[in-house]
Amino acid sequence: MEKHIKIAYIGGGSKQWARVFMSDLAATEGLSGEIALYDIDREAACRNRKIGQRIARDPDTRSVFQYTVSDTLDQALAGADFVIISILPGTFREMRSDVHTPEAYGIWQSVGDTVGPGGILRAMRTVPIYEHFAARIKAVCPDAWVLNLTNPMSILVKTLYDVFPEIKAFGCCHEVFHAQTFLTRVLKEIKGIDVQRKDIYTDASGINHFTWITEARYGDLDLLALLPEFMDRFYEEGYYEGPGGRFAFREDPFAYGNKLKLDLYRRYGALAAAGDRHLAEFLPGSWYLKDPQTVKDWQFNLTTVDFREAQQAERIAETVEMAEGRKPFVIQRSAEEAADLMKAILGFSTVVSNVNLPNRGQMGQLPLGTVVETNCVFSNGQVRPVTARPLPGAVASLVHRNAMAIETAYAGIKDRDLGVIFQAFADQPLCGSLTLAQAEELFRQMCRNTREYLEPYFDLSRL
Repeated sequence: MEKHIKIAYIGGGSKQWARVFMSDLAATEGLSGEIALYDIDREAACRNRKIGQRIARDPDTRSVFQYTVSDTLDQALAGADFVIISILPGTFREMRSDVHTPEAYGIWQSVGDTVGPGGILRAMRTVPIYEHFAARIKAVCPDAWVLNLTNPMSILVKTLYDVFPEIKAFGCCHEVFHAQTFLTRVLKEIKGIDVQRKDIYTDASGINHFTWITEARYGDLDLLALLPEFMDRFYEEGYYEGPGGRFAFREDPFAYGNKLKLDLYRRYGALAAAGDRHLAEFLPGSWYLKDPQTVKDWQFNLTTVDFREAQQAERIAETVEMAEGRKPFVIQRSAEEAADLMKAILGFSTVVSNVNLPNRGQMGQLPLGTVVETNCVFSNGQVRPVTARPLPGAVASLVHRNAMAIETAYAGIKDRDLGVIFQAFADQPLCGSLTLAQAEELFRQMCRNTREYLEPYFDLSRL
């Protein structure tokens, strides 16, 4: 059985995720069709089209797609069965303000794209763009399935459903996958059993990048029960589960030692699922982000915008080489699940995975309509949330505070009300050390720094 489909890729000039997705599709059997790339950077989309054309001719390709570049959003969306959204809202100049301007106020951010001062400003830039995306999906391809990959994930999924309540959208994030891989390392170290992450079951719930695992099993083995012994052996030195080995966090700005994660487990009895860089930003800055030395002591890193700019330049150069055929494109499956979820929706299989959806009761400790991340069952045209186990009370309180700040921020952005947005800004745990006057000054400065992307939607003369 082969399904012929059209995929509209908004942000199709992506320098990283597009290549991962293209490779995963090529390595997946049973699909064919068109991938319509749309990007405000048309040249970047054209480079990815050239790579896609080379993939289509590769003898290792199992699903052949025709890659096209669309001149308009509506052209890309027309006839789409699936819509992928993966964009960078603004430039590195805006990201530099998001991440580094708060440092003058003693606020350090390890990522700056989800919560904290940087997350609020990024949401202000991105929500209006997603309002447009949702309106055009409703008008052009209302039956398409929409996969969002852009941060801040929760507020953007909220936007899609608020503008188009009948939309079939969900947000994909790989942070829980990393936690599952970490648990396989725990199993290997403590029991000598070597398995893949898909061999274990986890019950995870929360909000994106602040999701918690309350149950983890391999067969009848309780993996969380192995953590105390694992901590006795590896807590102080750190243990990174990803590429580069246990101590990759000493060199890799994206790696971490899981010391923060394990500290939270010791305190709360549930395993926070995201990487330490994300987790720290949902908690008071004095805990894990007091200053660069504190961050180093907790074995994670402050990922600077200078590093991101250098990394993007390398990726662009690599993309050009692949597009021109001077560097081979190797087709291989990644740990991402977008292709698997699409196939399950098309009826090939049943898959259980964690995604972000409005709360329909799957997480009883948060209000209905709040975007939450839990397990869902993907099968034959349906995505059904799975009711999650309750979080420990103290964890639920932490999650609730952050979820309500996202709700407040969304209400303010939707109404273009800077006063309400500021309420959410000042309520960020990372802003807890600021006086109100300092918070107002920082908010004003960050808005003005990124006014080019805000003034079409917000009246900054009020600041």
